[in-house]
Amino acid sequence: MTTGRPGLREQKKQATREALREAALRLALEVGPDNVRVDDIATAAGVSPRTYNNYFSSREQAIVAAITTERETRIAAAVTARPPTVGLADAVVDAVVDQYANQGNSSRDALLLITTSPALRDAFVTSPATIEHPLADAITHRLGDTDPHTAHVLAASIAAAVRIALERWATPTSTIPGFLRLSGSLPDLLRATLAPLVPALDAAEQSLSSR
Repeated sequence: MTTGRPGLREQKKQATREALREAALRLALEVGPDNVRVDDIATAAGVSPRTYNNYFSSREQAIVAAITTERETRIAAAVTARPPTVGLADAVVDAVVDQYANQGNSSRDALLLITTSPALRDAFVTSPATIEHPLADAITHRLGDTDPHTAHVLAASIAAAVRIALERWATPTSTIPGFLRLSGSLPDLLRATLAPLVPALDAAEQSLSSR
């Protein structure tokens, strides 16, 4: 699976999306998520509220997007990049764990903001849905000419497993202001929730090799 350099229009869209999510997170950290308005985010990013609505359906979605920046694309690319000698199950589990365990630019304050705000936590927990379609494409690439439903069912199941892990992890075990204590190790939770899917991933790969 090869991807070319995005055109000028797509680059502008990516730049606008990045400006919006960065503005949303910055404002949420400054004044609190409940005090951030969509108009404020749009103004800070230099676009109109109508333009904002073309990219995000809520302020929570924009704030969370700043934490989960392009994660779905990186997971799909990592699965695709693994050599054929690496099994599909290992490629998927390693890609998901690596990308979710590596918080990148997300700061401690940003994670505290998400885990202490019910609305943001809900948006964060449902964010793995965005990995489904890119991951389905990556699985299709790995399996070759296979039943298209197989890749989509597997990808949807993986997204659900990630959601369950995030739901458990993103519930803080401490409510002391300024003290972030999350529920266990995220990599361990991800591996545990993905484990039941390993036989299905292996079976899909074995079905291909038996043709």
